Amino acid sequence: MARLKEKTLCPVTATLQLIGGRWKTIILYSLSNGTKRFGEIAVRIPDISRKVLTEQLKELEEDGLILREQFKEIPPRVEYSLTDMGRSLSPVINELEKWGLENVLAS
Repeated sequence: MARLKEKTLCPVTATLQLIGGRWKTIILYSLSNGTKRFGEIAVRIPDISRKVLTEQLKELEEDGLILREQFKEIPPRVEYSLTDMGRSLSPVINELEKWGLENVLAS
């Protein structure tokens, strides 16, 4: 179950506690097109540091939004994908994309 930073009865506040911030929604958007390795996510979000990306991925995993799968290979391989709960955010993120295209980038 997802962890909340503070108790709230407001569903918008609760959701933003999970996906708010500068990077989480972008990471979820990146994973909406399928499983990716750490480096692939980093390339798609060039302004994020590796340390912050690692922290954000860990939080998203703890909150049940993404799945981290580590393969016992040499060199080690780790893949990230959306969980069912993470995929359930896709319509919301798609609407954010649509709104951004129509209202922010249209000018």
